[in-house]
Amino acid sequence: MKAVRIHEHGGSDKLHYEEVPEPELTSPTDAIIKLRAASLNRNDIFIRQGLIHHEARFPRILGADGAGIVVEVGKQVKNVTLGDPVCFYPLNGCGGCGSCITDREFMCPEVRVLGENEDGTYAEVVRVPARNCFSIPEGLSFEEAAALPSVYVSVWRMLITNADLKPGERVLIRGIGGGVATAALQVAVHLGACVIVTSRSDDKLARAKALGAEHGINDSKSDFAKEARQLTGKRGVDVVVDCVGGEGWIRSLSCLAKGGRLVTCGATDTNNAQTDIQRIFWNDLNIFGSTLGNRQEFLQALNFVRTSRAKPVIDRIFPLRDAAAAQQRMESGNHFGKIVLQMN
Repeated sequence: MKAVRIHEHGGSDKLHYEEVPEPELTSPTDAIIKLRAASLNRNDIFIRQGLIHHEARFPRILGADGAGIVVEVGKQVKNVTLGDPVCFYPLNGCGGCGSCITDREFMCPEVRVLGENEDGTYAEVVRVPARNCFSIPEGLSFEEAAALPSVYVSVWRMLITNADLKPGERVLIRGIGGGVATAALQVAVHLGACVIVTSRSDDKLARAKALGAEHGINDSKSDFAKEARQLTGKRGVDVVVDCVGGEGWIRSLSCLAKGGRLVTCGATDTNNAQTDIQRIFWNDLNIFGSTLGNRQEFLQALNFVRTSRAKPVIDRIFPLRDAAAAQQRMESGNHFGKIVLQMN
């Protein structure tokens, strides 16, 4: 089969489109998926660059998210059958620690993530635990389904589980355009929240308004915290989604109303963020960090997509062989929504 692998850390030139052996069943509970599409995540770039702190094993096929057809299953598999169209939860824990036993495998100290410490989805075929496979919501293409897993389970945990977002609340989303930010916008809008978004691009702000955002702030031209305060009558917002970090982190805190919640699952700005400890305790603020979520949250996110008819925003689709160009587009920051790889 064809796949895109890295043999060492470095730039996008380290991505090699090449012939590799097809994965085989190694457990009676595994499934083999013939992939139709895979989507990019910022983590793919961090892994390629060597910024993920674990022992690197080369060569490695990148990619955590994908969608395709079940073509082989182990003898003990009951939840999927041959020919089923599926997308899948992207990680697996050790199965025995306290986190795994309580269905928090994303916190397992031995967690294994597709594309990170085992071969991923930049390939024509992938092996996954069958219990990680979920039916694709009706009406979604394989490309849209591949864009779901990591961002939607992360957003669901941030906004629904952690922030406990309610209809009518005000939400500010920093850096609209990335996969997590656009998914957060869709979930918040469908839940009936009033959404404010920030970006340095007027075009991205306009596209966000077309998706239901009520206000857009160009944070290259003004202080988004001051504008957010003005837009809310000096009260502040109930929830901030900040996966940017950097110098704007302290302004994110100052956007929050008393009792407000800030949620994050990443930091695209790697500059050290300052914080405001006094503001946190005086205003009873809550800060929630998360990586992904659990399978139940993933199922809830899929059910949300089914009932709301929401579809992931796709920025651009590249053939698998052009994975380097796809990552370059993500690094440029010009994308709006998910970047997807399509298999032949």
